[in-house]
Amino acid sequence: MDHQICRLLHQYRTVAVVGLSPKPERDSHRVARFLQEKGYRVIPVNPGQTEILGEVCYPSLLDIPEPVEIVDVFRRTEAVPPIAEEAMQIGAKVFWMQLGIRHGEVAEKLRGHPMTVIMDRCIKIEQMRCAEESRKDA
Repeated sequence: MDHQICRLLHQYRTVAVVGLSPKPERDSHRVARFLQEKGYRVIPVNPGQTEILGEVCYPSLLDIPEPVEIVDVFRRTEAVPPIAEEAMQIGAKVFWMQLGIRHGEVAEKLRGHPMTVIMDRCIKIEQMRCAEESRKDA
């Protein structure tokens, strides 16, 4: 799985962060800012906001007017199923549930689509690990 995660993070560069907070002290904000600094296109998804981190914020995945490759979820487990439905509708390649978020039923359903599912892992930690491995291999 680790090698697959590194490949995905290298290949896909557009990330919709669902539940992105405008508050700099929140994990979702720190992670999204980190991804921006690493050259990822971050698209905020939060129905209560219009802009976060200098990017237009959308109320849902369905409102994003461009292709999304990775859907990174910062929401409670019970909020995951409708987000997964939207991820399928927009044709996302990866459905990423952050640390502490696991949903087996959603994972099974999404695996029936051409979508990779990652649960209970932090995209920032994984990106840092992949970058370190890449430096060691160079």
